[in-house]
Order: sequence, then structure tokens, then C-alpha cells
Amino acid sequence: MTTLAPALPLLRIGPHTVQPPVVLAPMAGITNAPFRTLCREFSGGKGLFVSEMITTRALVERNEKTMQLIHFDASETPRSIQLYGVDPVTVGKAVRMIVDEDLADHIDLNFGCPVPKVTRKGGGSALPYKRPLLRAILREAVAQAGDLPVTIKMRKGIDDDHTTYLDAGRIAVEEGVTAVALHGRTTAQHYGGTADWDAIARLKEHVPEIPVLGNGDIWSADDALRMMRETGCDGVVVGRGCLGRPWLFGDLVSAFEGTGTRQAPVLRQVADVMLRHATLLGEWIGDESRGVIDFRKHVAWYLKGFAVGSDMRRKLAVTSSLEELGAQLQELDLDQPWPDGADGPRGRTSGNNRVALPDGWLKDPYDCAGVSADAELDTSGG
Repeated sequence: MTTLAPALPLLRIGPHTVQPPVVLAPMAGITNAPFRTLCREFSGGKGLFVSEMITTRALVERNEKTMQLIHFDASETPRSIQLYGVDPVTVGKAVRMIVDEDLADHIDLNFGCPVPKVTRKGGGSALPYKRPLLRAILREAVAQAGDLPVTIKMRKGIDDDHTTYLDAGRIAVEEGVTAVALHGRTTAQHYGGTADWDAIARLKEHVPEIPVLGNGDIWSADDALRMMRETGCDGVVVGRGCLGRPWLFGDLVSAFEGTGTRQAPVLRQVADVMLRHATLLGEWIGDESRGVIDFRKHVAWYLKGFAVGSDMRRKLAVTSSLEELGAQLQELDLDQPWPDGADGPRGRTSGNNRVALPDGWLKDPYDCAGVSADAELDTSGG
């Protein structure tokens, strides 16, 4: 039984009320329109569901893949889009394009991505180390956003010797950012170890003027409630915990609304969601086979903990049609109950990696000469 939630203040992101205060974290290749649809259905439309990372350069240049990624279903409100960029001018142009063409209702800026292809060029979670550049990007984004709220998502810093989150939070407040989300890990940790919830509490104390959202190690609704109690944060951002478990958002709504119920689907119900997920992907891409192929990455997450043999797992991971996927799912023991331990960690768990950075990046946090135009990815989605 889920712990009942205490009375909580409303989370406001500009003009938008997010109640319960739950946000789907942007995840490359995951939080596209089909997956957001599933999560939103289980939540009853409550919460905030953010797009995959959209590269500002690709958006301004109207890259075909990027223009597909910024598509929102008519039922999505508010429409939330995450941007990645390193050049203040390009970021500003992308934000202005979103405003002028009414492409979204909320803009989140990515300063938390730890992947080497991003950080080695000074982007993502490496960028806040360069305080003047961070300030310039935020100032331009807020100036061009008009009435649209601008938020940021970031990590603690590059490593334990080069933390940036307190400075970045203060800069965000000074430049008019509406809210900040902190993943309680450094870039060096990637997704390993344990998220530092104490850092989320320190950030909340440091920037009381705006909402602070906590991210990291939320595997269940109880975890979300505990994070808010222990840190005083204003909301939670859920990432890897919902991989293969979009119904987690239903659990979160129940927990925050105090009903205490949670879902523990039998394998038959999980299989139904899997087939629907693959179907939605095919409809979104415009090709059934490509949709099923794209779905393959989700198979292991959905089946985590269930007694499914290795041969069947391999078969499911190479399906290429809905008929084939449906037939193979019917071969499983579909009456299996929800497995013990399946609510725990999922997704990437690697950590303690060497951080890829531009040469001399750490010499001077105020020297921004190391960031060049090629740090702007020309495609989106991570």
C-alpha cells in the first residue's frame, strides 16, 4: 500500500499548474509522442510530459527528423519541449521560432545530458561550468520567450570537485527562469551510484524564489513522496523509473491524491500495453514495421522480472510486424503476477566514467572560448 501524501502546494510553471507535481523527464529515443500518450493516459492527463531533446540548430534549420519530434498530439496540454543548445544566438532563434509559430507552451533547456558526444564539445552537463555562457544562453532564451515559461534541467556538476548547481541555480533566478530541475548526480556518475537528494534540498534552500524539482532514483510513487518530504522540493521529475512502466504515472497520481492505490499488472496486461505502444509508434512514424523495430528497445524493460526464457526474449527483440509481435506475446504465460523487485532500478546504471570535455575546459570557469559552433548537434533526440 502506498504511503498517503501530505497536503502539497500547487506547482506552477509560469501560467501552468502542474498537479500533481510530476514531470516526465526528456529521454532520447523514448519520450516521443507515442510514449507520452501512454504515460498521459495512465495519469488521466495529469502531470507534465516533456518531449525528447530538440537541438536548437536542427530546429532553426527545420531538420526533417526534428520537425517530426516536435509534433504534439491534440490532447497534449501544456505542450512541453526541451531544447539543447550552446550558442546564445541560435538558442534565441529557436525560442523565437517556437513562440512565433505556436509550437509549444513551455520550454525546458537541457544542461544535464552526460553523454560524451555532447560533453566533449562543451554541451549538456558540461556547459554550466562556464558561468558567463550559461547566463548568456538563459538571458537570450528568456528574452525571446515572451510569455512562455522557460525552465532548466541540470546535474550537480561535472564531478565532485567541480560542482555547479548552486551557481547555476542563482544565475537561473537572476535571468528570469521559471523553475529548475536537478538530477542529483554529477556528469562523472552518469547513471551509477545513488542520487544525492541532499543536493536537491540545498538547491531548494539556495533558490527559494522559484520552484525546484528533484530528479534521480524515483522508482516508485513512495520514492516520489519521500523525495518531497526529505528535500522540500516542489515537484519530481521521473525518468528511468517509467521505462517499460508507463502506468507508474497512474501510481504517482494516486499517491499524490492520497488514494494509496498502485498498479501491479499481470503479464497479460503488460503485453496489451506493449502491443499498444508498438502500434502507436507505427502510426506516428507512418510505417508499421519501423514502429515495431523502434519498439524493440522497450521489450526488456516491459518484461523485467517476468519468467520469460532467453529464446523468447530474443524472438521478441527481432520482431518486425504487429502480427508477429502479438503472436509471440500470446505464447507467454500471461497469467504471471507482477514480479517482486520489478519496481526497482531499470535502464542505464553505469557510473564513475571519465568525463569527455574540450581541452582545457576546467582551467577557467569564466573562459568560454572552448565552445565552438560544432558543439551544436545537427539532429535532435539525443
